[in-house]
Amino acid sequence: MIARIALALGATLSALLSPGAAWAQETPPQNDMLLATLWTQRSIEFKGNALTVFALARIRLDEALADKNWTASPAEQKADYQNLPPAVILDIDETLLDNSRYQVWMLKNNLTFSTKTWNQFCAARVSTAIPGALEFAKYADSKGVKIFYITNRGAETEKDTRENMAKLGFPIGGNVDTFLMQGEKPEWGGAKGNRRAVVTKDYRVLLNIGDNFGDFDDRYRGSEAERAQAFEADMAYWGRQWLVIANPTYGSFDTAAFGHDFKKPREEQRKAKWDVLEAWVGPTP
Repeated sequence: MIARIALALGATLSALLSPGAAWAQETPPQNDMLLATLWTQRSIEFKGNALTVFALARIRLDEALADKNWTASPAEQKADYQNLPPAVILDIDETLLDNSRYQVWMLKNNLTFSTKTWNQFCAARVSTAIPGALEFAKYADSKGVKIFYITNRGAETEKDTRENMAKLGFPIGGNVDTFLMQGEKPEWGGAKGNRRAVVTKDYRVLLNIGDNFGDFDDRYRGSEAERAQAFEADMAYWGRQWLVIANPTYGSFDTAAFGHDFKKPREEQRKAKWDVLEAWVGPTP
């Protein structure tokens, strides 16, 4: 009996120690999000990039305060805005708040985004501040600049979002409702132009900071060619009134290749992205 047990244990140990078995147990499944998620959560380069953007934001903010004709909302800012009180418009997710823990959860469970699990993540209030974001928000607030958060988080997450950000120290707005959530009003959909118009009615917008083209321009849901044309038309604003935090994990860049059609199978979405890439022809024979 003892001999049989020893033999079984030996066979089990041998199987566990064999290179093939160890590799099979330790190798995670392939996932399109791995490298981008690793970069945003773990890289020094991402942190350095974010700090650079927010350092530039301070410089641009001071320039904008000194120039009454400066506005970061050319499509929404109406005439005679020069003497309105100053404001900035900031996106939240992946601009101010790091939600990479949700991305990692999806990656490790081989899941895709769903409103249900996203709202549960928001309710956990575990998002952290993007490097430099809190310091910039406090700097703008110290200059008397009102901070408006225009986010595509659903209205049902507003309480959790406010509490998460208040816990981190972001200015909340006092007696002004500075959180403009998607769906808070019937006309407030994914495009943000009508919410920017709410801000520009009473404020001169100095800066717009986000991580997705849609944070700046409602033409973000166009084709790749249409997005490129819109980018060219807006060229003068990038790096001045409009500042971008790098986000390779998700956004309209990711969906443009397959026409923003989320009903397409993942394999078809992947092929569409593969097909739009431009390659080097390779070495000369």
